[in-house]
This record gives sequence, C-alpha cells and structure tokens, in this order.
Amino acid sequence: MTIVLGLDPGTRHFGWGVVAKNGTRLQHLAHGVCDVEKLGELGDRLVAIEEQLVDVIARFKPLQASIETLFFAKDASAAAKLGHARGVALLVCTRMGLESFEYAPARVKRTIAGAGRADKAQVAAMIRVVLGLTVVPRPDAADALAIAVTHLQGSALSAMAAGRNGPARGFSGKASGQSALRAILRAGRPSNT
Repeated sequence: MTIVLGLDPGTRHFGWGVVAKNGTRLQHLAHGVCDVEKLGELGDRLVAIEEQLVDVIARFKPLQASIETLFFAKDASAAAKLGHARGVALLVCTRMGLESFEYAPARVKRTIAGAGRADKAQVAAMIRVVLGLTVVPRPDAADALAIAVTHLQGSALSAMAAGRNGPARGFSGKASGQSALRAILRAGRPSNT
C-alpha cells in the first residue's frame, strides 16, 4: 500500500489529506485543515502549521507528499506568504523522510474535474465521489485530497505504462486527466471509509 500526503498550503487555512493506493484502489484515510488565522503573527502561524504537519505525518506515516506549486498572484505579498507556508511544508516533509512531488493547480483541476479551470466547488464534489466520501470536505482539505489523488493517479499510470511499480515525478501521458481517472476507477472502485 502506498500512502500519500496531499498538501494545500495557506498561512490562514492549510489543507491536508491522506490517501492510500492499495493495488488499483484509492482509499481515503483522513483529511483536515490547519486553521491558524487567529494565532496572530505570521511566524506564530507557521510554527502551528509545522507542529500540526509533524503530527499528521507521525500518525499516518505517508511515504510521499504531493504539494501544489506556487502560482503567480497579482498580490506579491500574498504570494510571498504562501511561499512561506510551502517552505514549512517542504521542510517538514524532508526532515521526516518523505519524498515530495509538486503539481500545478491547473493540472490537479484537470485530473480531478476534467478541466483546468474548474472551481473549488467542482473539485470538492468530484473528490467526494472519487474517494467515496459521505460529505464534501472543506475546500482546503478537498484541494489537498485532490493533490494526493493526482499524484497517485500519475504514479499508477506511469507504472502501468512502464510495466512496473513505483513513483513518478510527473505523469505526461496523452490521456486527459478525466479519462485517466476513469481508467483507474474501472480497475477498482475506491473504498468508503
């Protein structure tokens, strides 16, 4: 079983999700949001994020982490703060021995919802279906789960194409994200936990 931690960085709400791949089945293990907006200064919020991520990794013992790449925003200050949160996440993952992989937001949306411009509600609704959840997760947690699923899908498809098992740094197959996801789901329905 491969366990992946998906991370959706933010300095106020930091989403995380843990998804396992058992054979061809995707299994939801846990998800949550580090809500740190009321802790005051940025440094205090980053420390709280670090502590919560260490706890999540210690509890679920993922071997790999997938994180959203930094995108360029109109607000340079907001982009810099997001970079701080990503830095904390990458540092924690590296210190705890996780191999990290990065995915662009459009790639994650394309993989999960079939369109690179899908909104957060569409991604969250699809994640609920793909992972067999009874309720739609909060947007930050849904994004983190989507990033984990994107990584597991790319790893599974790359391994199938190469005829082997193992992680891939980036899947570049020609199939669309939605059709590739359907192929995995046909191979085995995700379990409901």
